[in-house]
Amino acid sequence: MTERLQKVLAHAGVASRRAAEKMIRERRVRVNGALVLEMGTQVDPTRDAIEVDGRRLAQAAESRVEHLYVALNKPVGVVSTASDPERRPTVVELVNASRRLYPVGRLDIDSEGLVLLTDDGELTFRLTQARFAVEKEYHLLVNSADFGEEAIEGLRTGVLLDDGPARAVRANLLGTTANGRLARVRVVLVEGRKRQVRRMFSALGCVVETLQRVRIGSLQLGDLEPGQHRGLQQREVDALRASVGLDA
Repeated sequence: MTERLQKVLAHAGVASRRAAEKMIRERRVRVNGALVLEMGTQVDPTRDAIEVDGRRLAQAAESRVEHLYVALNKPVGVVSTASDPERRPTVVELVNASRRLYPVGRLDIDSEGLVLLTDDGELTFRLTQARFAVEKEYHLLVNSADFGEEAIEGLRTGVLLDDGPARAVRANLLGTTANGRLARVRVVLVEGRKRQVRRMFSALGCVVETLQRVRIGSLQLGDLEPGQHRGLQQREVDALRASVGLDA
């Protein structure tokens, strides 16, 4: 059965579908020795010889390697990238997997919480695209003097950021700390722009003290301590893939 080339590359974990399309445009991909010049080229991964930058992909019939999925509780001070030019610790280094993994989306260095790492390129692509509406849930502590019903309504109706409007799918007050100084807030988004949550609160005049991501779609942070990680159970993988229209 034939499939679009960029889908095959993404499923093989080479890159996300968008990045695979860029590789094709840059003339880095060959099929059966011929340079691919057209987007949407159909290939049979069980029969065709596919090369990226001169390296051949294992044919599906020869090697059916299962993807790896890891949930990590990222601590503050760690960057959500596979590598860092400033040599700061990365989420990939914390996991130290036997194969190359990539973080799904970003969580800024000052924040903590759930990060998914995988070599499943197609799932990565879909989980990070707003059109698939995958929810990301965050719990925050903000100065209670700055936060009230007006701020909640502002999150729900939307605020204007320098890269366009942003709105929370849901937002509500969870309570306050024992001394009443900090408000506990829950926010759910389906976007993942750079430092979006912090910028939304800043636009409302609220200072974020701590920010923790506790959920990505159906995947929960659970009781993982900062720096700890675990492999996903098959039912968790199936639920994530099904939520973005992929077969289990």
